[in-house]
Amino acid sequence: MALPSAMTTNEGAEPVEAIADFMAGFSLEATRPSTDEVAALAAIAPSGTRVYVSAVPTRPVQEAVETAAQLRKAGFEPVPHLAARAFACGRALDDFLARISGEAGVVRLLIIAGDHEEPAGDFRSALEVIDGGALQRHGIREIGIAGYPDGHPRILQQDLDRALADKIRSAEAPGMAVHIVSQFCFDAQAIVQWIAHLRDFGLEHPVRIGLAGPTNLATLLRYAKRCGVRASAQSLARQAGLLRQLFAMSAPDALVRRLAQARAQLHLGDVAPHFFSFGGLLRTARWTEAVAQRRIALEAGGGFRVEPPRAETGEAPAAAH
Repeated sequence: MALPSAMTTNEGAEPVEAIADFMAGFSLEATRPSTDEVAALAAIAPSGTRVYVSAVPTRPVQEAVETAAQLRKAGFEPVPHLAARAFACGRALDDFLARISGEAGVVRLLIIAGDHEEPAGDFRSALEVIDGGALQRHGIREIGIAGYPDGHPRILQQDLDRALADKIRSAEAPGMAVHIVSQFCFDAQAIVQWIAHLRDFGLEHPVRIGLAGPTNLATLLRYAKRCGVRASAQSLARQAGLLRQLFAMSAPDALVRRLAQARAQLHLGDVAPHFFSFGGLLRTARWTEAVAQRRIALEAGGGFRVEPPRAETGEAPAAAH
């Protein structure tokens, strides 16, 4: 499946509407947000926005309970990551699920194996947690499963396909809903082809497309290397050009615009953007909300810029491309 030809600025309001439609229902990913950040986020992002809470391998899993509870109290829908390899035993998993459900009202989780080289105990994979029955016992109604538009550095595509299908089948058997959350990617064509591959494979589940929020290129390249996002990171490096540009702020406007166009013109199914904030949660939230509110101006190069907020609102400006 190929991307449609690029939009141009003389196409009027239609591209802006396509972008706003694509951005509706965006989700955010946060890593250890502070109490002050959560409070500030409530003044930026819409109530009910899904905020995924990253699992940090070096931190206790129970920290996610406190973060999820703060997000729920602030009016958001917390979706913590559950890293299977972080749990020493089934009892530890049960305790975590009881707290995350009881104290934060969590009904959705993103289930991953986790970044631990060796498991802390009984669980080696996300599938073992999904199969175990603990999720249903603690009222989890929906799970997210990881997807990889750029492939995986250590797993063959055919094995990724098989594992994804197994997890979905295991989750749906007892009645849990499933959505797919992708690793962040910088290549619109790769994302569209990956979604087409899922649909051809018979998977019509909702997809949250992982995108990098506004940050500098040096940070993006560092995270891309750490997360194994190889092909699109090389593309990003070529786009970066001169070294002095590496520390300039960059926003995913061109990528969002191309994906919005693809969503409007191709049969991608239920897709929405999911923004990794890389430590800049409030900056990412301001940018995404400004775009969702159509506060943008299209540019001839295929992207757009975020318009400054109205003076009377007193908003802080969102990061621009």
